[in-house]
Amino acid sequence: MPSKAPHPKIPHPNTPHPNAPRPDTLELAADLRAALGSLVRALRDGDDLPPNQAAVLGLLVRDARSYTVAELADRRRVRHQSMARTVALMTEAGLVAQQPHPTDGRKQLITATEAGRTALLDQRARREHHIAGAIESRLSPTEQGQLRAAVALLDRLS
Repeated sequence: MPSKAPHPKIPHPNTPHPNAPRPDTLELAADLRAALGSLVRALRDGDDLPPNQAAVLGLLVRDARSYTVAELADRRRVRHQSMARTVALMTEAGLVAQQPHPTDGRKQLITATEAGRTALLDQRARREHHIAGAIESRLSPTEQGQLRAAVALLDRLS
């Protein structure tokens, strides 16, 4: 009679994975996520651009190139139909322009207009001024130095 191979040991559901973060690190991560979420929500309150339009403009301006609707949808991880609607609204508002694709007449290339670029940069400047005002009014010089060091650490996490 063939011998049965031993079953691999199945860990108990409450047993932490060997590579799992320590509880104190998980708590720090949760606190950081909550603080960043609060900051982002506070900054969005004064935005003129809806988040999905700002994200599309950010991509177009940062990459300094044109994209098709399908490429934008893929980059933003949304359905093609949703991106097509966003692009149509942005085109109506003059934030983006559409031009025929040079090799595929069925497609349009989407580019940020000067008005779209200005709207995005104005929104970013407003957010930066809001943050700068809060830093100067709520943090001591020592805390401002700590925050500057924390920014470098956050950059390393991304």
